[in-house]
Amino acid sequence: MSGRTLSTLYPAPYPRRDARHSAAGRGRGHTGAVGVRRWWDERALPRLTHRSCQGADVDRWRAPVCRAATGVVLDVGFGSGPNLEHYPSAVTRVLVAEPSDLAWELSGPRRTAFERPVERTTLDAADLSALADGSVDTVVTAWSLCTVPEVDRALAEALRVLRPGGSLRFVEHSLAPDAGAAGWQRRVQPVWGRVAGGCHVDRDLPATIGAAGFVVELEQARYIAPGPFRAWGWFVSGTARPR
Repeated sequence: MSGRTLSTLYPAPYPRRDARHSAAGRGRGHTGAVGVRRWWDERALPRLTHRSCQGADVDRWRAPVCRAATGVVLDVGFGSGPNLEHYPSAVTRVLVAEPSDLAWELSGPRRTAFERPVERTTLDAADLSALADGSVDTVVTAWSLCTVPEVDRALAEALRVLRPGGSLRFVEHSLAPDAGAAGWQRRVQPVWGRVAGGCHVDRDLPATIGAAGFVVELEQARYIAPGPFRAWGWFVSGTARPR
């Protein structure tokens, strides 16, 4: 996978500020640097992600994860809905955790083409109070757990809403296994997180998912770019099931 393709996956599709923060910011009339940051997080990032997180190289990772989904799906970090293009007919309904109003708006054509119910149930993956225990068959995350602010709480909620026999399907970038790349991930994180909507390149997501009460089965785990891009390029995908 080329450096150009790698860049299409960032910023990640889970903006740091949700609609509640946006409303508060507008009420205070923020200007200057804060206004620029809000514009970047709320207007620019969703559009960049909408335009870039697609294509054959990305779909080689996304499609296998989505094709395994069944029944009622909780899509975490839905963005503008690229996963919808890969869900099989076995998926009957998609519930959405997505903080960006603009991303939800941009997903309109994909939702229409999907021809099955797609409902935005929450802004925050860490708060699934609108969903009953055991009400979801499959949870899907595609390059989104890196930016969920309260990732441990979000995974606890995913575990709660999964039905017996349900699964979490994921494709994410994660902390690299070798010390050199991992060191660079930790070095760039303070700056990267600020410009990429809260994205973390230094989260060990398979370990984090496992610690939340899942048994993790990795299906793919490899670098998708060489050299300086290795700090952003360790990708993992697989299935996690409740213990």
